[in-house]
Amino acid sequence: MENLKLRPVLAIRVFAGDTKAFGPGIATLLRHVSALHSLRKAAAEMDMAYSKAWRITKESEAALGFALLDSSTGGKHGGGARLTPEASALLARYDAYTDALRAASLSLFRKHFPEDSV
Repeated sequence: MENLKLRPVLAIRVFAGDTKAFGPGIATLLRHVSALHSLRKAAAEMDMAYSKAWRITKESEAALGFALLDSSTGGKHGGGARLTPEASALLARYDAYTDALRAASLSLFRKHFPEDSV
């Protein structure tokens, strides 16, 4: 059997009290919405049902206390969605925080598992 290198994998979730407010799934969804300007297209890009994308967005908004998306319905020019300023700021802070944690985690991993480090 091949000796595979070990590596740490972190999934960072932010809670409001006992309720999960934000995590890797909603962060990825918001990145796709930002790029595609559509919750439906973002969900499809992730192979996620639109109903689930809508539900996790609403659950996150309820826990956070602010809207994540500005949405408009279809019509002559079509509908769409974009991140609210609060969502953009939250996503930037979340990404910076998780990047810092992953860097620290890798450093600690190398200290405690030097022979297995990648």
